[in-house]
Amino acid sequence: MLTTRTSLVSAIAAGLCVSAGQAAAQELDQASLSYVGSWSSLSLFQNFERPFWEEHLPEASEGRITTEVTTFDQMGLDGGEVYRLMARDVVEVGSTVADYAVQDAPELEGLDMPMIAPDVETAREVAEAYRPVLADAFTKRFSGAQLLAVVPYPSQMVFCNAEIEGLGDLAGKKVRASGRTTAEFLEALGAEGITLSFSEVPGALQRGVIDCAVTGSLSGYSSGWHEVSTHLYPLPVGGWDHVVTAMNGNKWNSLSSDTQEWLLEEIRENYEAPVWESAVEETREGIACLTGDGDCSRGEPGDMVLVEATDEDFQEVSLHLEETLLPNWANRVDQEWVDRWNETVGEVTGLSASR
Repeated sequence: MLTTRTSLVSAIAAGLCVSAGQAAAQELDQASLSYVGSWSSLSLFQNFERPFWEEHLPEASEGRITTEVTTFDQMGLDGGEVYRLMARDVVEVGSTVADYAVQDAPELEGLDMPMIAPDVETAREVAEAYRPVLADAFTKRFSGAQLLAVVPYPSQMVFCNAEIEGLGDLAGKKVRASGRTTAEFLEALGAEGITLSFSEVPGALQRGVIDCAVTGSLSGYSSGWHEVSTHLYPLPVGGWDHVVTAMNGNKWNSLSSDTQEWLLEEIRENYEAPVWESAVEETREGIACLTGDGDCSRGEPGDMVLVEATDEDFQEVSLHLEETLLPNWANRVDQEWVDRWNETVGEVTGLSASR
């Protein structure tokens, strides 16, 4: 009898939950959203962005929210244009690498600096701590835009078509940087930071135009960088290259508060959380696919040499962060943002930014 009664109560509770979910969906606005995503060829878009925006949102809203999905590269855009076009009411919802937009919003650089977060757990703590600062920066810099999501690519590593044994061996080499602070870090190491678009890197490595380049482990594998480079330095010299999603301010304000709250919760649970959870495995599998050491489910593995990091490497990184990168960034933003960085990211990392 007890079992039957317990089962009955559970069934009623489950039914109430379903009814509540259906009611919530029925109370949503009838709305259409156009979404411009990040690089179309990479795992983040293929496995997370497109399924979420193209399939999950229409299904979860029971058809009340419809979407159109593309990417900035499919539109022929530079990644740095996404937020600008969003501020001009051309793009409704857009995702791009935060580093691509630092000329317009230098506050974004505070999210991700070279090796400031050596592992995914720390990177996520940093992103969560800095999130309110990012939200205010988007509102200020991009005409009232609403921050929706912050997710990482796999750890941004160094691919070299030259023999290296550690971080110090980058001195004197031409290295494609993944962002402005990465370029500053490379230059502090004695390397020459080179600006190249992602798609130009394999050819530049093959022709010797550059010696090394920075990108995510799985991104590099998917784009064939292991075929034109020999050595892999696995620590996040380029940080995590966070991809930030935001919505045009006018579009956001056109949605009811219930719809806004529902959308943020769906993004948090069904887009952000899975991407963060996958970052560890994608970084690991990327290294396995590049080096041939471990299981690679993505295709034929490469045979790159994995370069081990040393204690001296970490000491050098800390020195350059405190003496060069953080002061440089602090001089590019108002003191308000420096103070807020120290109260958020600084508390997580133990670092301090000052002019």
